[in-house]
Amino acid sequence: MPAVPTLPYSRKAITLMFDLAVFGSLFLTLFVIMDPPGITPIFLALTAGRPGKVQKRMAFQAVCVAGGVITVFGLLGHQILNYLHVSVPALMIAGGLLLLLIALDLLTGKTDEPKQTKDVNVALVPLGMPLLAGPGAIVSVILAVQKAHSVATQVSVWTAILAIHVVLWLVMRYSLVIIRIIKDGGVVLVTRLAGMMLSAIAVQQIINGVTQVVQGS
Repeated sequence: MPAVPTLPYSRKAITLMFDLAVFGSLFLTLFVIMDPPGITPIFLALTAGRPGKVQKRMAFQAVCVAGGVITVFGLLGHQILNYLHVSVPALMIAGGLLLLLIALDLLTGKTDEPKQTKDVNVALVPLGMPLLAGPGAIVSVILAVQKAHSVATQVSVWTAILAIHVVLWLVMRYSLVIIRIIKDGGVVLVTRLAGMMLSAIAVQQIINGVTQVVQGS
């Protein structure tokens, strides 16, 4: 009678190809940092006033930009930072200042002006970077890639990166339905709320960067 493969053997074979623990750990880390639910009101505020097709394209562009930045830093992160003589805290502070400027525009309503809504591709900045591909996500990916010493862990790391970007695209892509429900008045309210959220994120990022500088000195 032929022998039947045991379950432990099957699990071992799967582990050799894919490390579920590494995947889950990095995916959850990036989910918390990149915050797909939290990016929804910010995306709606920054893309308000544009046609639906343009908004969908911008959602895809933002995810592509974020994915490209994350990939580059995942592969060459330490070399890039060392070459430019830029520390991680400096990257965090710079990203926080940039986000704070965008947040002030949202709070003061400057994004409602025609030039702001028609000419600026916010899919690149600030959506793609530093909102999605911010210092926190970049550092997490750099560390995860460094710790991935086997083929299974490398596959798991890059699969987690791909998975979180798919989630981000789906969230932004289908958040456009909200616009049809809340109408123009709701968009203005969402814009102000997004400005408050974004300013808090920016200030916290600056605080974290300054704290690391002080602790390292």
